Amino acid sequence: MILVTGATGNVGSELVRALSEAGKQVRALTHSPTDASVVPPGVEVVTGDLNRAQSLTAALTGVDRIFLLPGYQDMPGMLTLARRTGVRQVVLLSGGSAALADLNNAVSRYMTLAEQAVRESGMPWTLLRPRAFMSNALRWRPQLAAGDAIRVPFADVPAAVIDPYDIAAVAAQALITDDHEGRIHELTGPQPLLPADQVAVLAYVLGRDLRCQGLTDAQAREEMSRTMPPEYVDAFIDFYAEGTLDESTVFPTVREVTGHEPRTFEQWARIHARAFH
Repeated sequence: MILVTGATGNVGSELVRALSEAGKQVRALTHSPTDASVVPPGVEVVTGDLNRAQSLTAALTGVDRIFLLPGYQDMPGMLTLARRTGVRQVVLLSGGSAALADLNNAVSRYMTLAEQAVRESGMPWTLLRPRAFMSNALRWRPQLAAGDAIRVPFADVPAAVIDPYDIAAVAAQALITDDHEGRIHELTGPQPLLPADQVAVLAYVLGRDLRCQGLTDAQAREEMSRTMPPEYVDAFIDFYAEGTLDESTVFPTVREVTGHEPRTFEQWARIHARAFH
């Protein structure tokens, strides 16, 4: 049995589908019973809170492999419980900033500590470090509903954005086989893109005359501060304005692990075009 945490999220939902289609027994962990409607038929749904290890006993019973999200308060306790209940492999969704091991940066810190907890859990592990998600473009939907101008922070920073579908495909291979134990997979899409490149692709796919407008770093800080805690705003300013995190390097990992090329942003945009209407 494979337990997928964050089973209704961008990566988790793709992973549940991939494992189910591969004929694997899958248990989907959700925070609320109402999330069960988006889980494929035949997948067992359980509820639990990753911040409270004691709430996960039933979810972990009978599980031998687990896909785990980072950044939860009781991660060591959860991993201890997982080991006691018989889990023998952990695949962790981490991120590129974990390599920085910067404990003064809020994002790098929770990625780094999550990786550390998994490494010290006593169970075989695989770490996935994807770069920025293509699905982050869905944040532009309110702006697209209001007009054709898309205001973006860090407009001069390229990133080899990746489709969550490809992250899930790699995770599935790591969970299905034992070939990835002790490995760190750096995951990217096929090419680095500026925000303006992504907007241009969306304009083409949606048939709209979209314009990309870059924000100053001060404007970016102001806008991000409306929706996220100050320490996370500082983290992203550090990454992208100060340049401590480079997400532009392309890695061949998706092709090497799955046998197929990672999806392009245009492919992602065509698949998700309805979400922008």
